[in-house]
Amino acid sequence: MNAGTQGIRIRRVSSRKRSRDSLQTHLTPARKRGGGDTCLQQCPRNRRLSSIMAQIQPAEYCSDSEDLFGDYDSILEDSSLLAKLDDAEETERQRDLQSAAHIVAVDQQDFIALRPSKDGAWKRSGEDILTDSILDGLGDEPFEDLPGSQVQFQEQVDENVKRRRLQEGEKTSTPFRNTDTEAGRDRNMEDKTKRRSKARRSVTDQLKRTMLCNAAAPSNVSRTVVLKEAVVSEEISVAMQAMETVSAETTDLGPFFGLPTKVKDLMHKLRGIKNLYDWQETCLNLDCVQQRKNLIYSLPTSGGKTLVAEILVLRELLCRKKDCLFILPYISLVQEKVRGLASFGLELDFMVEEYAGSKGKFPPVKRREKRSLYVATIEKAHSLVNSLIETNRLDNLGLVVVDELHMLGDGSRGAIIEMTLAKVLYMSKKTQIIGMSATLGNIRDLQTFLKAENYTNDFRPVQLKEYVKLNDTIYEVDPKEEDCFRFSRLLNFKYSSAMQKIDPDHIIALVTEVIPTHSCLVFCPTKKNCENVAGMICKYLKEEFLQHRQAEKAVLLRELRDSGNGSVCPVLRRTVPYGLAYHHSGLTSEERKLVEEAYSSGVLCLLTCTSTLAAGINLPARRVILRSPYVATDFLKRSQYKQMVGRAGRAGIDTVGESILILQSKDRNMAQTLVCSPMENCYSNLMHDDGKGITSLILSLIGLNVTSSSEQLRDFLRGTLLFVQQQQLCAEQSLWEVVQQKVDLLKDKDLITVTPDAQTLQVTKLGRATYKGSVDLTHSDVLYRDLSRGLEGLLLNSCLHLVYLVTPYDMISQCKPDWRIYFRQFTLLSAAEQKMSAAVGVPESFVARKAAGQTGEKRKKTQRQNGMFQSGSLMKSWSSFQGVDMEAVRRMYLALVLFSLLKETNLWSVADRFQLSRGFVQTLLSSSSAFCSCVLHFTEELEEFWPFKALLTELTRRLSYCVKAELIPLMEVVGVMESRAKQLYNSGYKTLTHLANADPAVLSRTIENLYRKQASQIVASAKMLLNEKAAALQEEVDELLTVPSDLPTTPNTQQLT
Repeated sequence: MNAGTQGIRIRRVSSRKRSRDSLQTHLTPARKRGGGDTCLQQCPRNRRLSSIMAQIQPAEYCSDSEDLFGDYDSILEDSSLLAKLDDAEETERQRDLQSAAHIVAVDQQDFIALRPSKDGAWKRSGEDILTDSILDGLGDEPFEDLPGSQVQFQEQVDENVKRRRLQEGEKTSTPFRNTDTEAGRDRNMEDKTKRRSKARRSVTDQLKRTMLCNAAAPSNVSRTVVLKEAVVSEEISVAMQAMETVSAETTDLGPFFGLPTKVKDLMHKLRGIKNLYDWQETCLNLDCVQQRKNLIYSLPTSGGKTLVAEILVLRELLCRKKDCLFILPYISLVQEKVRGLASFGLELDFMVEEYAGSKGKFPPVKRREKRSLYVATIEKAHSLVNSLIETNRLDNLGLVVVDELHMLGDGSRGAIIEMTLAKVLYMSKKTQIIGMSATLGNIRDLQTFLKAENYTNDFRPVQLKEYVKLNDTIYEVDPKEEDCFRFSRLLNFKYSSAMQKIDPDHIIALVTEVIPTHSCLVFCPTKKNCENVAGMICKYLKEEFLQHRQAEKAVLLRELRDSGNGSVCPVLRRTVPYGLAYHHSGLTSEERKLVEEAYSSGVLCLLTCTSTLAAGINLPARRVILRSPYVATDFLKRSQYKQMVGRAGRAGIDTVGESILILQSKDRNMAQTLVCSPMENCYSNLMHDDGKGITSLILSLIGLNVTSSSEQLRDFLRGTLLFVQQQQLCAEQSLWEVVQQKVDLLKDKDLITVTPDAQTLQVTKLGRATYKGSVDLTHSDVLYRDLSRGLEGLLLNSCLHLVYLVTPYDMISQCKPDWRIYFRQFTLLSAAEQKMSAAVGVPESFVARKAAGQTGEKRKKTQRQNGMFQSGSLMKSWSSFQGVDMEAVRRMYLALVLFSLLKETNLWSVADRFQLSRGFVQTLLSSSSAFCSCVLHFTEELEEFWPFKALLTELTRRLSYCVKAELIPLMEVVGVMESRAKQLYNSGYKTLTHLANADPAVLSRTIENLYRKQASQIVASAKMLLNEKAAALQEEVDELLTVPSDLPTTPNTQQLT
C-alpha cells in the first residue's frame, strides 16, 4: 500500500493469553491506550509485514472463552478497522485515476510503455509502482508466525495473481510507438484500471471475511488439548518414520524409546515409574529389538521384566498400528494385567481385551480404527491364534509376548505354548516374538526354536540373601563354600517346653523378627499345613499385634463376611485380627482377592501359602520362609525354589530381602544340590502324556489348511522345539515315525480322512469341531456321544441336563461322592429330573444302594469283627452294580453341585451341604464355565447340534458369574467380585454405563474400603469394556453399510442368452 495512505498494521494474534498491559497495540484507540494522539502512525511505504510482526512480543496462551484477537485488538471490539480499510481502498482508487491521467499525458507525448535500457534492465514510466494486488508490496518472503487462516488467505492471493499474470502474458504484447490508436489506448487503460480495482476489491473482501471468521468463529475444543494432541501425533509420526528407516547403528527412535512423551508421563502417573533401570534401557536399545527380531530375555524374579514387554507392546500398537497378544499363565494374572493396562488404552486410544475362562470372541472383532491388545491365558491364546490363521488375519498381529516362557517344559500347558508359537513362526514372518523367562540351563535350544537372540542379566532391585536353618543355627548360602553353607548366627529366642513341642522348627521366632513392621511369607508343603501354621503363630503373638491397624482389619473381616453371605472361615476369623491369613486354592476367588489386597496395603503382615502363590500374582515380602523343601511329597525343583525365594525384597520399600529354608538333617545333602546347582533344562512337551500334544497339533494343522500332506507336516515340525530336541526326546523311535503313528490314530478316531487319489489329508466335521472347541482328543468322541443322546430326550424345564453335559470330564477324578448326601439331593429332584438322570446312566436305585451300603459300613465292620459277616452277601451286592458307569455317576454328583449353585448362588451353603471345600466348588464352577464355552464352539461346527447354540450361550453366562441377573453387568468389569458388585448396586451404580461414568474420587468415598487407586482401575476397566462393546456394534454397522467389493455389475447384453 502507498506511503500516502493511512498505515494499517497487521498484527498476528496467536492462541496465547496475554497480560492486559500487552494489549496496547497499534489498533487500540488512543483513549484506551491512555495517550492523547488520536492519529495512527503512518506505515513506511516499503515496510514488510514480517518486520512489523517482529516488533510484537510473543503472547501467552488464551483460554477458550477469550476472543482470538484478544480484547481491544478484536475486529468485533474495534469496528474502525474496517472503516480504515475502506478509506485505504478509496485512496487507492484516487491514485489510480491520477496515475491514469498521467499515463494518458505521457502517451500524448509519444508514449513508450516499457523499454529495455542499455544495461538490459527494465524501466517503468512512472515513479510510483502499481501492482495488481495490494499485498504485492509485501514481496515473496514468507510470512512469519501467521495463523493458519491468514496463511491460507495469502496463498490464495498469490495463486490468483500468478494465474492472472499468466493469462495476460498470453493475450497482450508490448505496444510500440504509433502502432495503437487513441481508442485502443483508452480501452487498454480502462481495462487495466478495472482489473486493479477488481483485484483490490476481491482482496479487501477476502481479508474482511477471513478476519471476521477468525474473530467470530466459536471454539468448542480446548486449544491446550488440541496443541497437546498435535504434539503426541507428531511424536508418533516421528517414531514411525524412525522405525521405518532404522539401521543397526540407530538406537534413538524417539523421545521415549520410540513412543510419545505422553507414555512416559502416564508411566509416572499410573505406575509411579520415573526412570528405567539400566538393564531395561540397554534391552530396549538392543539392535535386535530395533530391527524387530525375536528376543528371549532372562532375569531373576522381581527384576522388572514385564515393563520392557509393555513398552514394546505400546510401541507396536501406537507406532506400527498392529495388534498385540500378551500370554500369561493364570486367569488372575490376565485380570490383573487387563486392569493395569486399561487406563493406558483409554489415554492412548487402543483396546484391551480379556481372553480368559469363558471370556473372549473367536475370531476377535476386526476393528478399522483402533488396535487391540489381547491379554490371554495359554489355552485362550492358542484358540485366538487358530482363529486368526483361519480368517487370514495373522499378519495383523505385530507382536506376541510370552510371560514365563520356561513353562514350555510344564506338561500339557507347555505343549500348548509350543504349538501356538510354532504356528506364529510358520505362518507369519512379520510377527515379532518376545519371551520372558527365568534363567534356564538350555536357553540355546529355545533360541534355536524361536530364531531369537538372548539377553541375560542377574539384576535385582533389592539384594537377596539366601539362608538355610538347621536345628537352631542359621547358615548363609554361599556356593564358594565346600558344602555351600556358611555359618551366620544362632537363633536367640526363648522357647518354653510347650512351645518347643508345638513349634520345633522355630517358625514363630523367625517371623516375629520381622512382623508386624515388615511383611513375611511362609511357604508350606500342603494346604492344611498353611492353615495350621497360621493358627499356631497366632497362639503365641503378643497383644500388641491386635492393636496394629485394628480398624482396617475389622473392615477386612466384615468384607470377608459379606463375600461369604454372612459366613467367615473360622481360621481367618481367628488369624486376621493378628494381621495373619492363609492363601491357597481352598479359598474362593473373592476371598483370595481380599486377602491379596489387604497384604499389599499392609493390613496383613504375614501370609502362609502354597507354592502356587509364587507363580501367581506378585506379592513380595521382606522375608520369605520355606517351611519345608517339599511340595506335598515331592522334593522342590530348582525353578520352584528360585520362584519362591525371588519374592523376598520389595523394590522401593526394602533395602534387602531374605529367604530362609528350614531343613531337617536328612535333607541336608539334597538341599545343597537344590540351592547351588545350575538351573534345570527346559524340554518340549509335545510328546507328553503319550504324545497327546503332537496329535492335537497335527489335527489343527490339517483343519486350518496349514498342511495337507505328510511332507508338509514334516516341514512344519522342523520349526518346533521338539525337532530341536529330537535326539533326547525321540530315542526309541524317530520323530517321523511318531508323526505317521499319530496320523493313523486320527484316522481311526474319524477325525481326519485321506483322499485315495492324491493322498491329501483332510479334516472331518468331528475333527474340526474338536480343534475349534479346544476339546481334549480323549474326550471328543465321548462328548459327541453324550450330546447326541442328549438330543434324544433333552430336558428343557430344568437346566440340570445341560449342566450335566458341560460338567468337565477332567474334574471327575477329583470327585469322591458322599453317598448319603448324594441320595438326599437325588430325592429332592423332580420326577422329570430323576428320569433324565436314569437316562444318562445314574438310576435312583443305584444311588440308594450305595447310600445304604455306606450307612451299613460300621455294622459290617462290627459283624466282621464278631465273625458274623457273610462274604457272599458282599459279592451279591457288587454284582448288582455291574453295568453302571461310575464316571457318569461321579459326573452327575458334580452336576448336582453346580445345579444347586445356580439355584442358590450361595457358594458357602452349597459347599457345606455337599461337604466340599469352598475352594473346590469355586474351581468346579470356573472350570465348568470354561468347558461350557468349549462345548458351545464344538456344537457350532456340527449342524445336528444346532439347538445347543442358544441354550449354551446363556448357560455360559450364568456359570461365569453365578449371581443374580442384575449383578452380571457389573461383574463383567475386571476386578469386580460379587460382594463389590452388591456394594456398587446398592450405592446406585447399577449398570456398566453408571460405572464407566463414575468419578473415582466419589466412588472411593462412597464404597467402603475401596482405595482411590482401585476405584480408578475399576472405572478405567468399565470404560474400556463399554468402549469395546460400542466399537463392536459400530463395526457391525459399518460392515452392514459397506458396499461389497465383489458387487456384480450390469451384465453385457451380448452375454445374455
